[in-house]
Amino acid sequence: MTMFPRATLVAKLALAALCVAGLTRTAEAQSFPARTISLVVPFAAGGPSDVIARLLAEHMGRTLGQSVVVENTAGAGGTTGATRVALSPADGYTVLIHHLALKAAPALYNNLRYDTAAAFEPLGMINTGPMVLATKLALEPKTASDFFAYARAQGDRLTMAHAGVGSNSHLCALLIGQASGAKPTLIAYRGTGPAMNDLVGGQIDALCDQSTSAIPQIQGNRIRGLAVTSAERLAIIPNVPTTRETGTAIDMTIWHGLYAPRGTPAEAVEKLSAALRAAVADPAINERFASFGTSSFPAAQRTREAHKAAFDAEIAKWAATLRAAGVVAGAAN
Repeated sequence: MTMFPRATLVAKLALAALCVAGLTRTAEAQSFPARTISLVVPFAAGGPSDVIARLLAEHMGRTLGQSVVVENTAGAGGTTGATRVALSPADGYTVLIHHLALKAAPALYNNLRYDTAAAFEPLGMINTGPMVLATKLALEPKTASDFFAYARAQGDRLTMAHAGVGSNSHLCALLIGQASGAKPTLIAYRGTGPAMNDLVGGQIDALCDQSTSAIPQIQGNRIRGLAVTSAERLAIIPNVPTTRETGTAIDMTIWHGLYAPRGTPAEAVEKLSAALRAAVADPAINERFASFGTSSFPAAQRTREAHKAAFDAEIAKWAATLRAAGVVAGAAN
């Protein structure tokens, strides 16, 4: 057996320890290597979630140094896309953008393939804004008050679009019916993008959509904005009153969040969350948010912890709201 002097042996052992440490650090650094990230939008292209996702994807991709590709997986009020992400490998390469519909789904669907409260790792909140009640230009009523009276008189002859059971537009339509006594025929689409196209084309009478999608169409005089569901009017469409002003108060604020599958490695979660925070802090993105009638959250509310708290609170809130509205859970299609 070869014998080494003590000093030589100590030096060799120290070198070996350094090599092991270096390999460990390299492995840690490579635990979330750069490759394409799928940002799943659970609604059709052209809708508000899709618009926000594409803003984020470009900015986050630059920050992360890897491609972030938007993929639309529409269906069942946003639960098809949510299911895809919940059941994806928890490796950080598949993330979900979603809104209120994710939190309302447990009260609306009895056959979800995931536990909403436990399936996702909240990465951070993005932007918040109201819904806008809008009609086709040819519809007779020109104000919200007249619309509610007209809707009650028309009954199921009035058609109102939504993006699927449990979507923001569907929940808003339910609240409008509950507050006004109207009972229009609700028609489901695979997203508010296609629904908005039919509203502009006059194939549908009304739609309650996020301000992100509704405002450009109102400004272009392609649809008529009747009311916003915020406490105050939006500066970008100051002539559109709040529902409170119409005497039929519907308070409904929507916010988007970003999610990874539960169990995603901590390093990937932190990198994704940091890239999201950087995007939401960018003045250029905030200008775009403002042009949609929305705003980003204050810095203190952009953390993963704040997102988790808000997420849990809204699951309970919407379960109670939908029970009060007499909504019974059914099967997701």
